[in-house]
Formats: sequence, C-alpha cells, structure tokens
Amino acid sequence: MPPENPVERRPAPLLWLGVAAIALFALTFTEWRAMAHQWWNIDTYSHILLVPPIIGWVAWIRREEIARAGLRGWWPGVAWTLLGLSCWALGRALEINTIAQGGAVVALQGAVLALLGLRAGIVLAFPLAYAFMLVPFGDEIIPPLQMITAEIATAMTRWSGIEMVADGILIDTPAGLFIVAEECSGVKFLIAMVALGILVAHTCFSSWHRRAWFLFACVVVPVIANGIRAWATIFIAQYVGAEAAGGFDHIVYGWFFFALVLALVLGVAWRWFEREPEEAGWSADEIAAMRWVEQWEGRSPAPATIGIATLLAAGSFAVFAQLV
Repeated sequence: MPPENPVERRPAPLLWLGVAAIALFALTFTEWRAMAHQWWNIDTYSHILLVPPIIGWVAWIRREEIARAGLRGWWPGVAWTLLGLSCWALGRALEINTIAQGGAVVALQGAVLALLGLRAGIVLAFPLAYAFMLVPFGDEIIPPLQMITAEIATAMTRWSGIEMVADGILIDTPAGLFIVAEECSGVKFLIAMVALGILVAHTCFSSWHRRAWFLFACVVVPVIANGIRAWATIFIAQYVGAEAAGGFDHIVYGWFFFALVLALVLGVAWRWFEREPEEAGWSADEIAAMRWVEQWEGRSPAPATIGIATLLAAGSFAVFAQLV
C-alpha cells in the first residue's frame, strides 16, 4: 500500500492558508487593484501578467517535494506577515505605492511560511521570492536608459557616415530631428528580459557562475540591442523619410524585436543548460540534512493557532488603517 501523502493527511494548513490569503488580499485590495491596473494598461509592466502563472507553475512542479518536506506551522512566518503589513501601512501613510504594494506581497509570503512551515518555505523559496516581480518598478531607470540608447545611436550614426549633431537625447540629421523618448528607452524590454532571466537562471542552471553570466547577458544584450534599433531607425530614415522609418520601427520593435533578441540570448545559452526545471530548488532530503532547519523550526503550533494569529494580525491592521 503506497504511503499516505502528507499534504492529503494534513489539509488543515492549506485550508487555513486559503482563509488567511483571502483576508490579507481583502485588506490590501487597493494595492492589488492598482498593481493589476498597471499590469493591464501600461506596456512597461504587461509582462507581469505572466508572473502569477509562472509562480503557480513553479510551485506545482515542486508539489511532491512539498509533500515530502511536510507541512507544519512556523511562528516566524507570522512575524514576516506583520513586517509586510507594517510596510503596507507605512507605504500608505507616506503615499509611496511601491512600499505599500511590496508590503502586500510580503504579507502573503509570510502567510505561506506561517501555515506551511519552514521546510515547505525552503522548497518554495524561488516562487516566494519571485513574487516580488509582481510589484511594478522601472520608471526610475528610464532617464539613464534614454541616455545610454542615445549614446549608442549617436556613435553608430556617426560611424555610418551620416551628418549629425547630437545633444543628449536629441539627434539632428538631414532626415530630421530624432528624440530618444521614454518609450524608446527600452525599459519595457529590459525589465521583461530580467524577469525571464531570473526564471531561466533558477530553473535551468545550477552553477552560480553561469547564472551570473546569463543574467549579465539579460541586462547588457537588450540595452545594446535597443541602441542598435534606435540607430537603425535613424539610418533607414535617411532613405525613406522619418515618418516611414518610425512606422517600421514600431512594427519591428512591437512584434519582432523582443522575440529576436530573446531567441538570441536563449539560443546561445541553451548549450550550457544544466538541468530540467523540475530539478531546480532544494529537495526534502537536502533540507532534512540542514542542521539549522530543525533548530529554527522550534515547536510546531496547530494550524488553527497560526491561522487565527494571522487573521488577528490582518484585523488589527484593518482597524489601524480605519483609524488613520
């Protein structure tokens, strides 16, 4: 007779996790709604729509190791939830969306650690950490990316023999004046590549050295490629006009450019892939061999105790938010 699945034997932690997640989501609904609005309506963050399915997929392929690791409550997870709710409240008070939204994510991470336990949390370390990709960010790096793109385009325009005068993000040529606008900075492409690069680095590489080189490529290649794209637009404009070149750039950048560079990076890295996604992360046996895990686990509280504590934390912050 096959051994009983620990997850099936102990459904209470999963049930309490569902209740706690609903309560925390309801409490921080304003932040989740704002994030969803940005994912859906702002091109820079549209790639984040893929992050929840990715998190679910990575967690799903680790389900057997979660079952083998076992589910048991962990009090420090409640502390992590309190930290997240504190960041959420602070972000609201300071009207800094990134802090408030990050706090909402941390609170859910804490609920997972509190209800499923340290061992399951280590098995789920990557999807829990990857959840930070749900928070929209990147506007801060647009100005430097504009300058880098302009510098690359200026240098290549000069090397291609086109008469030009450059002033920062302005490039004046016989075909017209070109401006490296925010939309041309390449921030959308860069953030999406970094998000994908982190996923591939975790699931396909075991060597930290190779992970670092792959992530380096995911940052450098799209930045250089975006500069080449800007130059190509200027170069083509000298022969077909600025308007036609702009239309060509929109089509290429919107439909083919990202796929081309993505295929280039993955194609080059493919031969150095070291494992299948199912093999990524710590196994239950590896976690059991970690001496510090048993020390940090402490006594295992009942799922109801942890669940009620998490709900009380959410309720307390809900009252606090109303008073403030």
